[in-house]
Amino acid sequence: MNPLITDFQTASARTPVIVALDFADEKSTLDFVRRLSPDLCRLKIGKELFTATGRRLADNLINQGFDLFLDLKYHDIPHTVAQACKAAAEMGVWMVDMHASGGRRMMEAAAEAVADYAKRPLLIGVTVLTSMEQADLAETGVAAPVEEQVLRLSGLAQSSGLDGVVCSALEAAPLRRALGEDFVLVTPGIRLDKAGNSDDQRRIMTPAEALAAGSTYLVMGRPITQAADPAAVLRDVNAAANA
Repeated sequence: MNPLITDFQTASARTPVIVALDFADEKSTLDFVRRLSPDLCRLKIGKELFTATGRRLADNLINQGFDLFLDLKYHDIPHTVAQACKAAAEMGVWMVDMHASGGRRMMEAAAEAVADYAKRPLLIGVTVLTSMEQADLAETGVAAPVEEQVLRLSGLAQSSGLDGVVCSALEAAPLRRALGEDFVLVTPGIRLDKAGNSDDQRRIMTPAEALAAGSTYLVMGRPITQAADPAAVLRDVNAAANA
């Protein structure tokens, strides 16, 4: 078993939650983060926030002790993605992702670029975005069912040296069976209550359902960021996860 993966999966028993910081600016983000603790969650910065704030906010959150998922979904020629992953490792980020559809050479280059770091980031492949349904996939020229495409890209990511994938929790169970217990499954589209969901995430589950299906980490945005007491919500989710 890979010691790096074991360490991270042991840590996930403390908190499987990654809070998506879907804010527009640094001040709003830091005002919210003051209500949290590294013991309660990890944090995710995506394209919008990173473009608005640059590296300064990411460094700030890492310096506060948070594990940071830099969710920039790299997709470029192998050398460019490898150098981006190396820069992320230098920053001290905990996790970074790339589109598995970028191919084997791109993912292998990324894995090789961070292999010698004593504390390297987890490298995660993006399979099929959780906003996409079968019709959306077909429009891109992929005729395979969503689950089949997710499994194909996940297998490619694993054989290319990545640590795991981002996937819908609905695909977690078949991926866990096919790819083993060490493979990290990061699942967005997590909602405390599926009733009345009206945002852009289509393939969703509750935290308990996702963990039971085999998810390693749960990405949660609005259910946490819009909660009256986000720390209390996180404590409830963590308690359920560790029950």
